[in-house]
Amino acid sequence: MIWAKPGFTAVGTLKTRYASTFEYMFVFSKGCPKTFNPIKDRKNKHAGKKKHGTIRQKDGSVKPVSSIGKMYEEYGQRFNVWNMAPEQSQSQRCHPAQFPETLAHDHIISWSNPGDTVLDPFMGSGTTAIACINTNRNYIGFELDAQYCDIANERIQKALAEKEVGE
Repeated sequence: MIWAKPGFTAVGTLKTRYASTFEYMFVFSKGCPKTFNPIKDRKNKHAGKKKHGTIRQKDGSVKPVSSIGKMYEEYGQRFNVWNMAPEQSQSQRCHPAQFPETLAHDHIISWSNPGDTVLDPFMGSGTTAIACINTNRNYIGFELDAQYCDIANERIQKALAEKEVGE
């Protein structure tokens, strides 16, 4: 999957390479993912029209789609390129490559269910943990940099307190 950013985020240098305006997003699983909750937020240009057409098979042949005659819904399943602006933190203590909470949130709800545990092996400032708290998932995170651990712990405590107030 690809996270497409609207522009260059100044992480890296233009003296040695072209500006990177995207990042790869990997979803690892042993075998097929056990959970997939697709996000349906892509506006269908054929909404309200009846379905028609064919679908290509693994052997290269085509056959009519099984939903011929059904109506297209207003929103369809998101594709594998997600367009989101990077996180713009005002704090000087922030992580230099902090990603948007929405990005973490959308992956977490796509690939896990409430009560599941999410592993973030590069926890940074704790964005994944906060998204887990907000979506009722458990989390495990690893981070080598003590400064980022402190930032993550502060953010996590704040998210837990806000959640407690909201319940």
